[in-house]
Amino acid sequence: MPDIPRNPLPRRTFMQQSASYFSLAAVSGLAAPAVVAAQSTRPNMPYGLQQGDTSLVLPTRRRFDRDDDFDDDSRWNTGSGGSGMTARSIVWARSDKPARMVLEWDTTDRFTNPRKIIGPYALESSDFTARVDLTQLPVGQRIFTRVAMEDLSTGRTRSEWLNAQFRTPSADARRGPRFVWGGDTAGQNYGINPDFGGMRIYEVMRAREPDFFVHCGDTIYADGPMTPERTVEGGAVWKNLIAEGVEKVAETQDEFRGRYRYNLRDANVQKFSLQVPQLWQWDDHEVTNNWSDSKDLSADARYTEKRVPLLIARATKAFLEYAPLRPHSADESERVYRNLSYGPLLEVFMIDMRSYRGPNTSNDQPLEGPDTAFLGQTQIDWLVQGLKNSRATWKVISADMPLGLIIGDGKDAMGRDRFEGIANANGAARGRELEIARLLSAIKRERIRNVVWITADVHYCAAHYYDPARALYPDFNPFWEFVAGPLNAGSFGPNTLDNTFGPQVVFQKAPQAPNTSPLAGLQFFGEMRVDPRSRDLTVAFVDINGATVFERTLDAQGK
Repeated sequence: MPDIPRNPLPRRTFMQQSASYFSLAAVSGLAAPAVVAAQSTRPNMPYGLQQGDTSLVLPTRRRFDRDDDFDDDSRWNTGSGGSGMTARSIVWARSDKPARMVLEWDTTDRFTNPRKIIGPYALESSDFTARVDLTQLPVGQRIFTRVAMEDLSTGRTRSEWLNAQFRTPSADARRGPRFVWGGDTAGQNYGINPDFGGMRIYEVMRAREPDFFVHCGDTIYADGPMTPERTVEGGAVWKNLIAEGVEKVAETQDEFRGRYRYNLRDANVQKFSLQVPQLWQWDDHEVTNNWSDSKDLSADARYTEKRVPLLIARATKAFLEYAPLRPHSADESERVYRNLSYGPLLEVFMIDMRSYRGPNTSNDQPLEGPDTAFLGQTQIDWLVQGLKNSRATWKVISADMPLGLIIGDGKDAMGRDRFEGIANANGAARGRELEIARLLSAIKRERIRNVVWITADVHYCAAHYYDPARALYPDFNPFWEFVAGPLNAGSFGPNTLDNTFGPQVVFQKAPQAPNTSPLAGLQFFGEMRVDPRSRDLTVAFVDINGATVFERTLDAQGK
């Protein structure tokens, strides 16, 4: 994960933001307040709404026999538009004071028959964030929501309503899903630049009207201090709006929270969040660059807090407070990996390559052990079983790092190259590659078809085809991996591919110099859409100007 170390900067006084730039009214169309009160006494929602983890709720799953008709839509009861099936979605909000979240939803923007939900309290303990898990939603429908915050001082004074909308997934195979993905937001000292139009790539993604968005990680850069301006390629000047706390690395609980608050100030992000449900996973920069059990901050003068486990704890809390994801069970309250169904054509598997890994090492161990763990056995078992049980034509695995790109992490104590990712610079499967080899072999053994990987992390876009005929470890079915990003961060690359699993570069677009600014236009997101007639999957890369730089259609197997 590219990261440019910087010297700590003195804390500056909070710079007043442009009222027009950050106005929620400009991007959301606020409705009239429920209770008339002086503006100063009402709660406010300064960061808008976020929607996430929108998915179908399937009837009781069963394991289908291998001889089952692959395209048997009767499993979905699609003839009646998904009879017996419902949808659900997370709606997230933040108050500026202690309050209670209130939500209403309807299938029309007139709210003629709204369903009302009295939500949770937004208190200091959660940084005034709250979320409602909407359940029993109709499938394949546009859902309109409005959220307000009730002041806890009186119990009656309410904020203005804030409106949002989204479409629930369809259980009908006649409607093909479409989504966008990317990663790496506001990294390398590239924050909200009003002269550039803010984080413009979010508006480009919104304009394509996707069903949902997958953020593959590095949702913030907790370890990346921001300066009011910096000189970039060609002598141009990049300017950042600055908020209190972003001028140094995040160490305290509030500093980690502040990074999320900062990104949510952007008008493009706000507008995007009101219309596009989001699926978040995390990677390293939510905590600090390249963190693992081997991370040592003793020589990093930017940090006064050297205890990495404590930084991880604070970062985890902030991520779970601000990510619009559905909390898991009480015994796995910090779990990030999960799967979400989008009907008979698509299921998305969000995996976690950060929480269960061993230390970053030379990555050349001949046998598996604690030091070679990357996903962890529990997560691998869950993933294989989920893929095997999936009823969808396409199974998309969303990863926070590429499989075959070589990503270094300096030197170990013996002067050997240390690796941040899975790959270890060519050769037979060793180190972390052993775990991935078992996973790929299991997918082949279980005859799981139409598996595609998406990721970000390396700050450029690329299409990789993994071919067992070219591989040193050949016991797997061929598959594609698509890499997209960054989303308002520095552009890097390209990285070198490791030959263990036989990948080849079919397409890539990267800058000629590292840490190229967004001004250069080398910002990319990916888009996937499934054709409901052919069931084929089309993948595209789109740049910050809305131009498609790559497109490829993959034939569905088993149709």
